[in-house]
Amino acid sequence: MGSEMCIRDRLFARWLRIERFEWLAILLVIGIVWTAEFLNTALEVIVDLASPEKHPLARVGKDVGAAAVLIAAILAVTIGLIVFWEPLLAKLGW
Repeated sequence: MGSEMCIRDRLFARWLRIERFEWLAILLVIGIVWTAEFLNTALEVIVDLASPEKHPLARVGKDVGAAAVLIAAILAVTIGLIVFWEPLLAKLGW
């Protein structure tokens, strides 16, 4: 399945004429989002372990972790739009 995905991604990149550095940017922001998700999950587990009762500071810690994931996701969408918007519109004839 991995090789099929790689082939499909390469065909998509060639179809849109996406440069290597643009794909690198896409992969980088995907990695950033995944990393933010993993760190947020770890933070939530640690906070739950350290503070089983509800505590205002525990909520703040969890909210900040969730905000980091949101910022990473917004960055990923922004980079995706920058990279794919014009080539995709050109291919669709818009």
